[in-house]
Amino acid sequence: MIPKSWYIIKDENTRTFEVVDTGINENAFSNRVITLQRAGLSVTPVIIPVSNRHASKEHIGFTGYTREDGLYERLHQQQQKLMKEQFGEWEE
Repeated sequence: MIPKSWYIIKDENTRTFEVVDTGINENAFSNRVITLQRAGLSVTPVIIPVSNRHASKEHIGFTGYTREDGLYERLHQQQQKLMKEQFGEWEE
């Protein structure tokens, strides 16, 4: 049995983090984080197994970091903006 995990992304520049969700695939999460890192964003992925101690995402915290809802989406928008600047505009 594969245990469920919390997928967390930390933004090192703003010292914020977001617990993304348990409903995504670990490979998809890792690939998206690598894409953000290659775009030049300073992000760190953290994967914590769901346990009694971390049964709720509200119990997850990191010293020196604040929780930011929507961080994952904001980082993807930043990455898209950087790509547009680098490669020029394209049709969506």
